[in-house]
Amino acid sequence: MRNHTPVPTRAVQATAAASAVVVALTLTACSSPAAATPGIDDETVKVGTHQPLTGPAAAGFSSISAATSAYFEYVNAQGGIHGRTIEYVVKDDGYNPANTQSVVRELVQEDEVFAILNGLGTPTHSSVLDYLGQNGVPDLFVASGSTTWNQPEEYPSTFGFNADYVVEGAALAQYAADQKPGAVVCVLGQDDDFGETFLQGVELALGSDGVATYQTYSTSNEDVTAQIGAMKEAGCEINLLATINGFTAMALGTAAQMGWFPQWYASSSGGDYPTLVGFLGEDVGPKLLEGFVSANYLPNSPGGDWYELFQRINDEYNDGAPFDGNTVYGMSVGYLFAEALAKAGEDPTRETLVEAVESGELVGNGILPLTFGADDHAAYDGVGIAVVSGGVQDFVGATYRVDGESVSAVEAEPVPLENDGIPAP
Repeated sequence: MRNHTPVPTRAVQATAAASAVVVALTLTACSSPAAATPGIDDETVKVGTHQPLTGPAAAGFSSISAATSAYFEYVNAQGGIHGRTIEYVVKDDGYNPANTQSVVRELVQEDEVFAILNGLGTPTHSSVLDYLGQNGVPDLFVASGSTTWNQPEEYPSTFGFNADYVVEGAALAQYAADQKPGAVVCVLGQDDDFGETFLQGVELALGSDGVATYQTYSTSNEDVTAQIGAMKEAGCEINLLATINGFTAMALGTAAQMGWFPQWYASSSGGDYPTLVGFLGEDVGPKLLEGFVSANYLPNSPGGDWYELFQRINDEYNDGAPFDGNTVYGMSVGYLFAEALAKAGEDPTRETLVEAVESGELVGNGILPLTFGADDHAAYDGVGIAVVSGGVQDFVGATYRVDGESVSAVEAEPVPLENDGIPAP
């Protein structure tokens, strides 16, 4: 006779079901919050970025992400943050918004990153802003000074990193007015939000009639002869530049070919001395750049503690790549992310990461305090002025802060190096 398996009674079935629920709840309770969050587990946190490794902005900015990666390797070698190592996935968008959309979707949907970090460029990052917001991906420390990133109500998970272009334009213009009252001031800007908001800052300091001419360029046209010719014709004595590094060099080189040598003041996005010498050449670069003025908010003083730490990290973890302002920038971004991750807790989620940035407790490593808060997603409201003298680019003690509609001189408040540059939990 065939043996039959007994059919469970309803009571037994109910008991089994209840037990299964208890087991499931117990497993859920024992799981860390990170286990349910994309890009993070008990050992690793994965973040991603879009960068111009090729294209018109590559020569000026492609080294930034390598510097950030080198800093993360340094942190990982010291045990990571809360025991987790940081994996940085870098994808090339060629400074093309269409490419940016493709690679960011890959980062979010295929690589499943925890956050996007330091996506570079105003036109490029603007193309993915809504997508990241709709998908709840923390969008941290955008590599652009556009005021677009500082809209907490519309983009609650997006934060800028650069001092915004209004701040830089106002600071450079005020410095020009302080140094040479009555000089004829002109502006050359990129034909997008970069140039437009920079001009707003300049006019904040000088008034709406304070600019003799405003010329624009497109990154798709590597010729600024007409623009420089118009500025020379207007009698410009001080030219303020809202330009990326390649076009800064192009402006100076074109003017020199015309036999015209005005003073040049540049945004931090296009004012790195070693990078500009690389464009202009060792023979003429140092000569054309003597007295060159730029804005900055990071610890870019040769001999400073942060500067020396980043040099050591560069030598050990970045294959001894050339050390310049982009290196300091990339490692400063890495430090700020590591600090935010440490503040987000032992089991961070995307929500606690955003809360950590908004808490106002992040310090960073700038020459002025960070301004992040629940109602302010901009990193810095002021910059220092650096001048090239004898082949060395360094701060000259002039620092400006923008508060609403006013720009004023202030004292720098550089953040001291602590704990060998590893954020404390």
